[in-house]
Amino acid sequence: MRVIGLMSGTSYDAIDAAAAELTLEGEDLTLRPLGMVGEAYDGALREALAAALPPAATMLAEVCRLDTLIGQAFAAAAVRADRELCGGGAELVASHGQTVYHWVEDGRAHGTLQLGQPAWIAEATGLPVVADFRPRDIAAGGQGAPLVSLVDLLWLRGRAGTPVALNLGGIANLTAPDGTAFDSGPGCALVDVAVRGLTGGRLHYDVDGALAARGTVHEPLLDRLLVEPYYALPAPKTTGKELFHLGHLRDALTGFGTLTAEDVIATLTRLTARTVADAVRSVGATEVIASGGGTRNPALMAMLGAELPGVPVRTSDALGLPAAAKEAYAFAVLGFLTLHGLTGTDPVSTGARHPSVLGSITPGRGGLRLPPPSAGAAPVRLVLA
Repeated sequence: MRVIGLMSGTSYDAIDAAAAELTLEGEDLTLRPLGMVGEAYDGALREALAAALPPAATMLAEVCRLDTLIGQAFAAAAVRADRELCGGGAELVASHGQTVYHWVEDGRAHGTLQLGQPAWIAEATGLPVVADFRPRDIAAGGQGAPLVSLVDLLWLRGRAGTPVALNLGGIANLTAPDGTAFDSGPGCALVDVAVRGLTGGRLHYDVDGALAARGTVHEPLLDRLLVEPYYALPAPKTTGKELFHLGHLRDALTGFGTLTAEDVIATLTRLTARTVADAVRSVGATEVIASGGGTRNPALMAMLGAELPGVPVRTSDALGLPAAAKEAYAFAVLGFLTLHGLTGTDPVSTGARHPSVLGSITPGRGGLRLPPPSAGAAPVRLVLA
């Protein structure tokens, strides 16, 4: 089955559309990558999304408008992916949508909201769409994240030692072989807001880590940032820009006078490297396999390597899974599992009471034709072809 996975992370810079040929035979789910295309949000939509995110107050009218516009943007990405990567032969779209709020209190996830109305995708492509993956796991008592943990477990099963899969998006998360999975804290989230604020909006992220590379880590600021209680919470745990936003950074900067933009960004980059490294050490990792936009930041990757002496840090590209597209491929897998009535979570990873079949299905143009129920259990291994 040819499946298109759609993903836009907490950095909300672009929509990644990855296409995969997926085949389930016995315990093995084989994934053949067909490629990825990226669609940047247009400037007006990106600014509207940024203005609506926490801690801003948002009107329901704006939520409705964003749900439509993001859905249309995801639909355009899916149409392009079907045309350019599948030759018009895609059979399913799996859309993560755009997370705008993740409701966590006292260590428990109570709800989550992803925008990007799947009806627009189904209408534009004519294909069935699996969306709204996260709420079912939360309803089962889980954190609703990181959902890529199941794919990580399938993919890395049998690899020697204790390999840890790391995603460096706006928020960083990791998965260990025993199923332990959690958000370690900010990936690029605080760096991005600092870059936008300190450059007056001229830049949206630290291109090639150049600003961090020119700066010096301000140790007192780093120490203050590391006091954040989230880092000491036990797994499973999840977080988002509800916590790690511009206000969080402004509070931390209080009393330090004027620091250069480069020094602030270098310090925030070190914060990400330190908190990720602490998380990696906590699970006894023997290697780190990283993916996500943060892997394109040489300053961050160098700092992470320095924080983890003796632990190899490589990108998922080295294992055949493109680092820039890994999450989109992961949701293609989860959508495939849902359509076949197979569970898409590991309760150890999310803290749920039981595994769940994830998401809701929006029928395509020809109605809903589900494949025959799988004769076996969920796959044990993900094999890359």
